[in-house]
Amino acid sequence: MGYRFQVVVDSAEPHALAAWWAQTLGWQLEPSNEDFIREMVAVGRAREEDTTTFEGVLVWRAGAAIVDPESPGTPRVLFQSVPEPKSVKNRLHLDIRVGEERESVVASLEERGASVLHRGNQGASIWITMIDPEGNEFCVG
Repeated sequence: MGYRFQVVVDSAEPHALAAWWAQTLGWQLEPSNEDFIREMVAVGRAREEDTTTFEGVLVWRAGAAIVDPESPGTPRVLFQSVPEPKSVKNRLHLDIRVGEERESVVASLEERGASVLHRGNQGASIWITMIDPEGNEFCVG
């Protein structure tokens, strides 16, 4: 039997970046269990400073995850807070497959804070390499 996994993205603002990627992929933010968070703080297993509020919801400060609501059990993507800024090219990236909608999707992503790095093709494969609002590379193909 194979192992289950999640993809983890280091981030300066994990909740905002998770929301950006949820919208980009048509996924959703993983719901926060505010009662559980409050209970953990009340019994001393977490501190108030371990929490924050994002879009009116009490969340763990350290990160946020997104999930595909139509494919339960598929890998989730976790955005975790790290103190250092991104400094080198990603060695792993996401490819978003949109087919013939590529140019309109890229334009929409640029309006939301992404930038085009370059355009590529190899044989029948065409892609546009972009960066998200925090500088993480990804491709739209």
